[in-house]
Amino acid sequence: MMKRNFTLEYWIDDEWYVGRIKEVPGVFSQGETLEELEENVKDAFKLMTEDDSQNLIHPSALTKEIVLEVA
Repeated sequence: MMKRNFTLEYWIDDEWYVGRIKEVPGVFSQGETLEELEENVKDAFKLMTEDDSQNLIHPSALTKEIVLEVA
């Protein structure tokens, strides 16, 4: 199994830690503590990638920075 680093973006909303994995759209979770949020978001990631028949995160995927025009 390969390990890869991701960015957990989080904030506090009504005393709950809420967060998402920036690099993987749709992976959100929450927890009463930052540690609980980390565990919950890891679980959400596992569930999403287990059900993903197209394997969004291909082990040999390459990256390239692109520029997009935004309003």
